[in-house]
This record gives sequence, structure tokens and C-alpha cells, in this order.
Amino acid sequence: MKIDAQVFESLVEEFQQRVDKALDHWLPQADVYPLRLHQAMRYAVLAPGKRVRPVLVYATASALGIDLERVDGAAAAVEIIHAYSLIHDDLPAMDDDDLRRGRPTCHREFDEATAILAGDALQALAFYIISHDPQMTDDAAARLQMIDKLALFSGSRGMAGGQAIDLAAVGKTLNIAELETMHIHKTGALIRTCIQLVALSTSNLTRQQFKALDSYAKHIGLSFQVQDDILDVTGDTATLGKTQGSDSARNKPTFPAIIGLEASHEKAQELHQNALQALTIFGEEVDILRYISAWFVERKN
Repeated sequence: MKIDAQVFESLVEEFQQRVDKALDHWLPQADVYPLRLHQAMRYAVLAPGKRVRPVLVYATASALGIDLERVDGAAAAVEIIHAYSLIHDDLPAMDDDDLRRGRPTCHREFDEATAILAGDALQALAFYIISHDPQMTDDAAARLQMIDKLALFSGSRGMAGGQAIDLAAVGKTLNIAELETMHIHKTGALIRTCIQLVALSTSNLTRQQFKALDSYAKHIGLSFQVQDDILDVTGDTATLGKTQGSDSARNKPTFPAIIGLEASHEKAQELHQNALQALTIFGEEVDILRYISAWFVERKN
């Protein structure tokens, strides 16, 4: 399929709608006991959002010629892990945010205890999906590798570890290498997971191709965070769906705070170009991934 801006936009919408159906399938219904917990889980996960990580899962599958049915579970699992992380990050003990995706955070809409339990239950649900979805793979070893990657990149050596570094860095001065390390864990790890879950679902990739896709994922994972930091300065609350300037208000280290706004734009573009370079061993079949890299650094929310 020839990819242009219009086709890309249409595909993103298709992928967003597709994962919403998968999420609705896997999430407990709101009328299932315990009601309040399940309502909180659905509130957090099904809130309107860009569904960036599922879009990346589907785009990778599309680029590699993999039927989308085979990655519905992976797309749902990474979005659920992301939602759980947002619930916990927003808690008063961490970032203490009141707004997420344009509406009250989970602990504000429900209560802190329910929000904590919703996050816990969502994390468990993500692993249940990866271990049980019959469409993903018939290869038990490949499924085990998928579980391994999701666990590794969600835990202390990935997303949770990045959040711990972030909390410890509040009010401190980091250099650019330290800041990159923090975000490679906090944001980049789950984005790498999106690519790897798809790559592990096929036996048609060479080792060189697998490494190229992982390199691409590393670069777009960091570029996504650089753009997030830029938008915290230049965006507005209504567009962002979360409180504008919240990072600055909490004295958190960000790319604009350390290297300046103009240099941050340059950094995002450099990472975008590095991501494109990583894909040079592929042809036009991965153009959708090239568009995603551009999308990450051009987005406004």
C-alpha cells in the first residue's frame, strides 16, 4: 500500500477503533462484581486518547505483512500497561495530577485506594492477555519471549524504573545523558515492547531486521518524550488533555529546561532522522513506520 498523509491518517483512525474493540473485549464489564473496581479500570483505559502504542503495534504488523488479528492482544496489552502506569503516576504520592486525557484522573474520579487497585488489576490483565490470547502465536517459546519482554520493559529495568528515576530527580539538575537514560526507561521501554511483541510473532525476520526495528524503536521512544517535554512548554491544557506546565511547576528535569527549547526541537528532529536511518535496510513496505516517526515529533498533544 502506498502511504501518504491522508492514507496514514485513515490507518491511524482504523487502528484506534480496532484496539478500542479489543480493549472492550478484554476488560471486565462495568456491571461485573466488584463493580467499582471494574468501572475504574474501564474509565482509565477507555478514556479518549491517541492510542499511540497500539497504533505502533498495528503499524509494525502491517509493515511486516502480519494479519492484524494476530496482534490485537498485543495492542490491547500495551495500552493496558500504559493506562495502569498513568493511574499510578497521577497519584498524590507521585505526580499528583488532577487531569488526564481531558478529564479527572482516576483517583479524583473514584478514590486513591480504588485507583491503586485498578492499576494493579490492569497490570495483571495485560499479562493474562499475552499468555492467553489464542490468535497471537502457536509457538509456546515465542509466547514466553513476549511475556518476558513485557515483564522486563514494564518493571524496574524499564518503565517503573524510569518513573523511580524521575521522582528522585525532582528539584535536581541532570545532565543530558542522565535525562536520556531516565526517559529511555520511562517512556522508551514500552515503545520498544510494542515493536518486539510484533517481531516475536513472526519467524520471517532476520536478526539484522530485528535489530534494525529495535534501533528504530529506541529512537522514536526518546523522540516521543522530547516532544512531550516541548509540548509541556508550548502547548495548552485543552489541547494536551493534561495540565500544561505541570513538569515545570514540579521542578522536574526536562529537555527544554536542560538544553533549551530550540535545541530540544533539534534533538527531536535528530532522533527522527536516526529512526529513519535504522529502517534503511527495508523498502517502502515500512513507510508507515517512517510516518509514525514523523508523527511523534510533529504532534500537538
